[in-house]
Amino acid sequence: MTHWAAYDAGLRARGSLTVWFTPEAATAWKAEPRIGRGGQPSYSTLAITTALTLRAVFRLALRQTEGLIGSILRLLGLDLAVPDHSTLSRRAETLAVSLPKAGSASVHLLVDSTGLRLCEPGEWLVEKHGTKRRRAWRVLHLATDADTGRIVASALTDRDADDGSQVGPLLDQVDGSVASFTGNGAYDRDDVYTEVTARHPDAVVVTPPRSSAVPSDTAETDPTQRDRHLRCIAERGRMGWQRTSGYNWRALVEADVSRWKHVIGDGLRSQTDGRQVTEVAIAADVLNRMLELGRPEYVRIA
Repeated sequence: MTHWAAYDAGLRARGSLTVWFTPEAATAWKAEPRIGRGGQPSYSTLAITTALTLRAVFRLALRQTEGLIGSILRLLGLDLAVPDHSTLSRRAETLAVSLPKAGSASVHLLVDSTGLRLCEPGEWLVEKHGTKRRRAWRVLHLATDADTGRIVASALTDRDADDGSQVGPLLDQVDGSVASFTGNGAYDRDDVYTEVTARHPDAVVVTPPRSSAVPSDTAETDPTQRDRHLRCIAERGRMGWQRTSGYNWRALVEADVSRWKHVIGDGLRSQTDGRQVTEVAIAADVLNRMLELGRPEYVRIA
């Protein structure tokens, strides 16, 4: 099978609906008894994560998710309880979802951000109260592995938070070393270089300096990474710097943001901060799984 044939088969597989439960998953559906004080949970983390994953894939409300899970269990002939929408909402507040670790290999990290709108109440509320609240949105910050395309870190902030302030939280989620950190001009800040260098001293920071940027006082004797970028731009121009520095690879994370908007959507359905963080983590895991089903393999032939 050629690379493109395999890629085409992978794309078709993304649209295929195949659901199965392993015996281990069916056994782990019910939560383990709680030893400490408090009521006993009815559903395991696996059950809640499964339901919220299907919700993200099919862009469902919680009640619709409850109905979908129930129909799947009936079709499979499984005698398992269905988490109700209230339970899904409550458990999503504190559900821990971890992204895959990068492993021991050095990661070439690509970062970008985008806005996600907060889904508003239904039109019937607008009719009833005669007003419509001002549209609100939050900012999603993503860090992806340039070699694999997988999302390895994410952060969700208010719209007032700038991109550079999230470099530290994103890097803290990356397991292993970072070979390079690439972002757009919004990351051309001293604190970004400091955050990267503090955690990964050998990492290369690739961000385009502003047009008004000037070399540091030690540019001649002890040039910084930014000084070297400025020197390269002066010698080769911006386009030449982009080719030599590898900045053009940043287009890959822009494609990941576009993929998020097309597959997951451009909004957040949850209303509280904790549930929104869970929603984002679930969505990132969904996109990583879909990527495993069909990703082209590029081979240079000339």
